[in-house]
Amino acid sequence: MTKKHETATLAAGCFWCVEAVFSRLRGVAQVSSGYAGGTLSHPDYLEVCGGTTGHAEAVQIMFDPDEISFAELLEVFWRSHDPTTPDRQGADVGSQYRSVIFYHDENQHQVAEHSKREAEAAGLWPDPIVTSIVPFTNFYLAERHHQDFYRLNPDEFYCRMVIDPKIKKLQKEFAAMLKSLAP
Repeated sequence: MTKKHETATLAAGCFWCVEAVFSRLRGVAQVSSGYAGGTLSHPDYLEVCGGTTGHAEAVQIMFDPDEISFAELLEVFWRSHDPTTPDRQGADVGSQYRSVIFYHDENQHQVAEHSKREAEAAGLWPDPIVTSIVPFTNFYLAERHHQDFYRLNPDEFYCRMVIDPKIKKLQKEFAAMLKSLAP
């Protein structure tokens, strides 16, 4: 029997961070880092970092909706980055680091809009949420060395200083949603 997976595409700053967070969630089969929402076909990292292609660093998440819902993924999304800063996450600045939910169908669109309203009403952030909710148009895989970066490079300075705190927060706030083998 083949499991039916759905796809979610999210941008929340550096894709290394986002991939590290979502790959630890139960029901998530695969997380790939890449570029979404831009105009240039098959961009590379330097082109996207130049800020002229319109792409955001994003992840594409393959998940089993019987184990984790799109709404649950968005609960983690709202708490794992700052959705109130346009074109910025921490020291990463530029439109490629913007916060975006790229919905794949009308159901995801409705769930995303509802989830954003709930996050705003909950007062999770002191400033208004600026996350865009837009139709999915494209996703291009990032170069191989960007895939699974945190797992392969745990001692990198960026991983220790930026990603480790996100993982600790995830473990604290979403322990019940984590895969049993996630460190």
